Amino acid sequence: MPSLDIPVDTLILPGLNGSPDAHWQRHWARDNLESRVVEQHDWSCPEQGDWLVRLERVVEMVGNDVWLVGHSLGCLLAAHFAESRLAGRIRGALLVAPCDLETTEALHPCIIRFGAMPARPLPFPSLVVGSLNDPYMPAERLRQTARAWGSDLVDIGHAGHINVASGFGRWTAGYDFLDLLKTRAAGAGRAPSRLPSRIPSPGASPAALH
Repeated sequence: MPSLDIPVDTLILPGLNGSPDAHWQRHWARDNLESRVVEQHDWSCPEQGDWLVRLERVVEMVGNDVWLVGHSLGCLLAAHFAESRLAGRIRGALLVAPCDLETTEALHPCIIRFGAMPARPLPFPSLVVGSLNDPYMPAERLRQTARAWGSDLVDIGHAGHINVASGFGRWTAGYDFLDLLKTRAAGAGRAPSRLPSRIPSPGASPAALH
């Protein structure tokens, strides 16, 4: 559980098996004192209900409005949290390399119990960052998912699953995406993002969305 000796403004949501120590999410938690990783009791056999309850407890304990930074299955957790009674405490969500549930279940059979792929618009601003060759999310499915969530969308080229295996350790460039989300959220208030979702040319930076 997060320590409250320092105010928490960002909750980091890893995916299946958690994020290893070298993963950019763990670097972010160490680099930013106001960030905390939401640790799940069971990373290897995720169940949506258990993960959701855990996130709700952490949000309640923090007490103030927070940003979410999800990766892979953690993005789906954030999307499911949109229906939580505490969804109003989410200021916005940066969703990096969201996984397609059907594809992920095929790659990891009999392991994931995460219900259906969330497909409703999110009630908070969101930015999806994806890859053109993510084994867990086909590019066209990525477009469809971002559109369904009402999220802005940008790809960063052929970047795999944007994890350690594809070369993303300390991913400081990701902070630019979080800053962009915060700027967009400040302009939109607490309403969902209404900007058209789209994928710029491979390797685009956050500036490509301005």
